[in-house]
Amino acid sequence: MLPEDSFIGRMHQWTDGLPETLQWLGIIAISAIPSVESFFGALIGVVIGMPLWVALVAAIIGNMLSLTLVIYGAQWIRSTVLKRKKAQELSETQYRRRAKAKRLFDKFGIPGVSLLGPLALPSQFTAPLMVSFGANRTLVMAWMFVSVTVWGAGFALLGVGLLDLIST
Repeated sequence: MLPEDSFIGRMHQWTDGLPETLQWLGIIAISAIPSVESFFGALIGVVIGMPLWVALVAAIIGNMLSLTLVIYGAQWIRSTVLKRKKAQELSETQYRRRAKAKRLFDKFGIPGVSLLGPLALPSQFTAPLMVSFGANRTLVMAWMFVSVTVWGAGFALLGVGLLDLIST
């Protein structure tokens, strides 16, 4: 079903090769990887034969573990830099780029960036970016949980549908 020479195919083979009792740990581990996240983690779990809810919960746990690390890390870095650094003048180019990113963040807000961000960038990049703009860490975590759950459930259901399609 998944190309064996692709990154996702290799993750599928690795997880499928684990003892059945440890496969959920494999899904947690691969779901923590940016670009794999909950959606491909849940899909791989369903494809290797895990029950849908087990694959989904394991994928969400893995994705949220990595997001928690990057969000809290971004908050710590931001607060440390702001304490030590005086305001500096930005070049015109830097100012325009920052203003454009800030406008997009202001337009879509935390919910929009959380839910739509995975279409463009892994959530491990969008979440700390929002925190660096000064977004509330707790709100970012909550909306990222919603996003991870929605995307993971969607791809898990897609996996179930593909397996049903193939088996008929």
